[in-house]
Amino acid sequence: MNAPSDISMKTEDVLRVELEVFRRDHRDLDEAIHALTEKGTADQLTLKRLKKQKLFLKDRIALIEDRLTPDIIA
Repeated sequence: MNAPSDISMKTEDVLRVELEVFRRDHRDLDEAIHALTEKGTADQLTLKRLKKQKLFLKDRIALIEDRLTPDIIA
């Protein structure tokens, strides 16, 4: 998650790679949150941090997907 916030200077190939990495990380966080919740071994602060990180990734994914989707004039 050390990616610069300005994606306008990145090529499509770089954005596609980042998109896959962010999707994988998002999925991993989702599984971790689910596992910790089921076991009941996580404290609320840890869960809150993981969920916040997951939300950040979701926002980055949406931003990159929007950049990669061509504008279509209807």
